[in-house]
Amino acid sequence: MPPSLPRAVLLVDGYNIIGAWSCLKRTRDTAGLEAARCELIEALTSYTAFQGYETQIVFDAQYQNTCSNREIITELLSVHYTEFGQTADTYIEKVCASLRSSLAQSLISRMIVATSDRAQQLMVLGYGAEWMSAQQLCYEVQASVCRVRQKYKQRKQSNTRFLANSIDAKARQRLAQLRMGL
Repeated sequence: MPPSLPRAVLLVDGYNIIGAWSCLKRTRDTAGLEAARCELIEALTSYTAFQGYETQIVFDAQYQNTCSNREIITELLSVHYTEFGQTADTYIEKVCASLRSSLAQSLISRMIVATSDRAQQLMVLGYGAEWMSAQQLCYEVQASVCRVRQKYKQRKQSNTRFLANSIDAKARQRLAQLRMGL
């Protein structure tokens, strides 16, 4: 069995993305921050699965007197709430610093940080990470949704409305034999 390819790690500055995507801003302003967080998590769940990225969405708890918390959403997606006084930026920088050696040893193929914070972008580049703007992430998420729909649509389409045309030739032949009593 060939060794699996090294994984790519995507770190997402959650509140930065919520503030940059118009659909999430609208949700935040009408339904609240929790609803916007859920919408972002839902969007990134599909994207993460499609891309195969190990994704961490990071939310500040900077102004809340809470402990850090980690929620595992799927095998590839987790949500991290920082501890009191810690920003998402410092959390992401620490993760990038800890993953730098894994990147150098090819244990991970890529380290990507999604944020539109210019200072954060420059900082993570120093750790060997790539950065993706909030708008680029939005575009990528929408494009992956379109690709998934297209793939599903192609699989779903059939030549005719008969069930026999949607099964393979060998199964059709076996069914014909059963009908003939063979």
